Amino acid sequence: MAEAAQEQTEATENELEQPRWAVISFERREGAALTYPQAVQMLKELESQKVTGLAIVTDEAAARIGS
Repeated sequence: MAEAAQEQTEATENELEQPRWAVISFERREGAALTYPQAVQMLKELESQKVTGLAIVTDEAAARIGS
């Protein structure tokens, strides 16, 4: 059972490092094809610029939003 949990953790960590994340706001898609750490950094930068409605989503979800 511990082995399965380890494999799940590794799969999740690998997914976070894939460039499949986007940052969106109320207005538009702010960035795409980011790793999760890059998306977090972009979100922080946009928050400091007072951009509202920020979220990190997959590129697939963000594609439904106008750029």
